[in-house]
Amino acid sequence: MPRKPCGSPAGTAPRPRAPVPHNVRVPRPEPPPRPVPPGPAPHRRDDRVPVTVPVDRGTARLLPDVDRARAWLLTLDDAPQSYVDLDDPGHLEFEYVRRIGHALDLAAPPGRPLDLLHLGGGGLTLPRYAARTRPGSRQLVAEADAALAALVERRLPLPPGSGIAVRTADARAALEAAPAAGTDVLIADVFAGSRTPAALTTLGFARAAARVLRPGGWYLANLADRAPFGFLRGQLAALAAVLPELCLVAEPSVLRGRRFGNAVLLASDRPLPVRELARRTAADPFPARVVHGAELRRLIGDAAPVTDEGTARPSPEPPPGAFSAG
Repeated sequence: MPRKPCGSPAGTAPRPRAPVPHNVRVPRPEPPPRPVPPGPAPHRRDDRVPVTVPVDRGTARLLPDVDRARAWLLTLDDAPQSYVDLDDPGHLEFEYVRRIGHALDLAAPPGRPLDLLHLGGGGLTLPRYAARTRPGSRQLVAEADAALAALVERRLPLPPGSGIAVRTADARAALEAAPAAGTDVLIADVFAGSRTPAALTTLGFARAAARVLRPGGWYLANLADRAPFGFLRGQLAALAAVLPELCLVAEPSVLRGRRFGNAVLLASDRPLPVRELARRTAADPFPARVVHGAELRRLIGDAAPVTDEGTARPSPEPPPGAFSAG
C-alpha cells in the first residue's frame, strides 16, 4: 500500500493530520476559483474538485493534485489506493508502484506486448502504465468492488483502445478461473482496507499463480510487513515452493526493521534480471535494495508456507498513520 497524505479540500477548515511518512510528496489542494475575465469561456474546472463517494467496501475519495493538470489521488477509507495522471500514464507517483514499473519494463524487450492479469484494480495505474509502455498488450483486471470500478470508469476513464478489460471479481476466484499458462505477468496488489486478504497468503494461492504463468512468466506482488517479517517470510516461502527464482525489493529502512512498509516480490521459473533491477531501483528518488540469492534464503530462514486455507490470516495491521491520508 502506498503512503500518500493529502490536505483538506479548498474552502474547508483544516483537519488534524495522521502521522505522515518521511518520503511522501503531499499534493497541494486546489486554490479557490478566481474571477473569470470577459472573453471566451475558459476550460471548465468543475471536474477538479474533490469527490467523495460511498462504494461497496467503504468510502472512496478522489482528490486532485494541483501540481499536475489531470492527476488524482484515490483513497478508500482514507487509505491511499492509487495515484493516476490521465495526461501521463507513464508517471508513477508511489514508490512501490515505480518498482513494479521497473519490473514490467524488464519483463520483456521494450515495447513488446504482453498478456497481463491484475489482481486488484483501484485506479488502474499499472494497467495504464503497461498500455502506454507496451501498446497492444492484453490486460484483464479483477476488481472486487463494483462501485469503485464504476467510479473509476466514470471519473478516470481509460483511453480508447487501451486493451484493458475490468471485471468485477474476487481476486482468488479470478485467478482460479484464468487459463493455465496464458499470462506473461501476474500482478497481485490486493488489499482489504490496509491488509492483504487471507485467501491470497497461502501455498494454494502460490500454486494457482504459478499455474497461470507461461514459461518464463513473472509474478509480482505488493506486500507490507515489519520486522521480524513473519508474514513476509511466509509469503516468500510459499512462492519459493513453486517458483525457483525470487527476489525482493524494499527500502533499506524497511529491510532493517526500522519501520513498517512495502516490499515488492518478484518470482519466476527463469532467472530474473536482478542486477539491472537493482540498478534502476537504486536510482529512484527513494532508493530501494534488491534482496536475492543467499541473502534472501537467510531472510526466509525456517519459515513455512501456510498450507491450511482454513487457518490462513491476512497480513499484519499497519501501525496507526502508516498508510493514512489526513
